[in-house]
Amino acid sequence: MKQAATASVAREAKSAKRDPEGVRRDILTVAMEEFSQNGLSGARIDEIAARTRTSKRMIYYYFGDKEGLYQRVLEEAYGKVRGGESDLELEGLDPAAALEKLCRFTFDHHRRNPAFIRMVMIENVHHGRHMRLSETIRDLNRPAIEALEKVLRRGQESGVFRKGVDPLELHWEISALSFFNVSNSATFSHIFGGSLFTDEGQETLSRHVAEMVLRYVLRADHIAATEKAGR
Repeated sequence: MKQAATASVAREAKSAKRDPEGVRRDILTVAMEEFSQNGLSGARIDEIAARTRTSKRMIYYYFGDKEGLYQRVLEEAYGKVRGGESDLELEGLDPAAALEKLCRFTFDHHRRNPAFIRMVMIENVHHGRHMRLSETIRDLNRPAIEALEKVLRRGQESGVFRKGVDPLELHWEISALSFFNVSNSATFSHIFGGSLFTDEGQETLSRHVAEMVLRYVLRADHIAATEKAGR
């Protein structure tokens, strides 16, 4: 029985060699949906296999076990948002415009990728256990703080941003505003109605989140000058 199973896996692996990355991408895409909807314990490998171009045995062949697949999906989720940040090309913008663009990107990415938010919520239920095991996630997130630090430094050196703003704290604040919009959308809209979650409402929130962050970081005299010019 064991030899037959091994031979079957070998045949599937040989077949997958024609497009191994395509197979892996399919598995990760479906696994993201399954884990984000049902959590680690509720997700079913059989369901993931049924919806992809592979089998349960091949999933284990690629990722080791269920927790290995879950960790890889978590890494993929963080990789997507951090990759998007690196594509913003903030270095070519003035500091205020760069910070506004980063805020808007974070807010808009999160609302368009609710599976990412659910994955982060699920990992917090597990007390970050799988993140601690992943060097990839640590390496992915470190540049996010470094990029924000560079924007803040440029703004402070040019006299636009005030001194004493901590990049890690600012990252927390941007993330918190953008995260709550998705994590609590069901309960918030049930209590207060769904006006903030229409396309128009979300665009307004995205703009206002960036404005709040900028007002926190900008020097008071720069805010006053900008408001005076806008009158």
